[in-house]
Amino acid sequence: MAFKEFQGFGGGGGRGFLDGQMLIAMPTMNDPRFERSVVYMCAHSDDGAMGIIVNQLARNINFTELLRQLDIIGAGEEIRLPPEVGQMRVHIGGPVETGRGFVLHSPDWFVDTSTLPIDDSICLTATLDILKAIAHGDGPENSMLALGYAGWAPGQLESEIQANGWLHCNADPDLVFGADQASKYDLALKKLGIDPGHLAPDSGRA
Repeated sequence: MAFKEFQGFGGGGGRGFLDGQMLIAMPTMNDPRFERSVVYMCAHSDDGAMGIIVNQLARNINFTELLRQLDIIGAGEEIRLPPEVGQMRVHIGGPVETGRGFVLHSPDWFVDTSTLPIDDSICLTATLDILKAIAHGDGPENSMLALGYAGWAPGQLESEIQANGWLHCNADPDLVFGADQASKYDLALKKLGIDPGHLAPDSGRA
């Protein structure tokens, strides 16, 4: 399980159209890995796109176990962790590089060499520094940890959107950092004024 410096997608071409947006999987999405998924978009350019799924939990590992695996804490040191650390959940960020960790977080914690600001309220860090800070009670006010990410080749995401695979809406911290994973999909749709009960599997097709 690796935390490495994030090498941004798309280079220095400026802010992409979907940077900082939420993707919402349509019922027509035929990839089970993305069923009812909500994805925070970290980078979008002519070189491709990268995002983190924010509403899928990893069932086989918890945050304190991950801290032990990464040698951030030793056996039996869980009792010294700040109370909020025990409440952190590990998410499945996507099917690419599932052994690599990414932390989306509020901008009150920032390291110049390893933190990538996405928008005014959310940053991305993929180094161990942020996990060490969280474990010592010095981390950001809001954060979520994900293993893996969702990635698209050049033009792929645009094609999936045109094929009614995805909707998109503005992001907000509640959608990214909220604890109620089950409600995020419906909340994202409601931001667009869509009643989830009215979405049929063939919605949007002629």
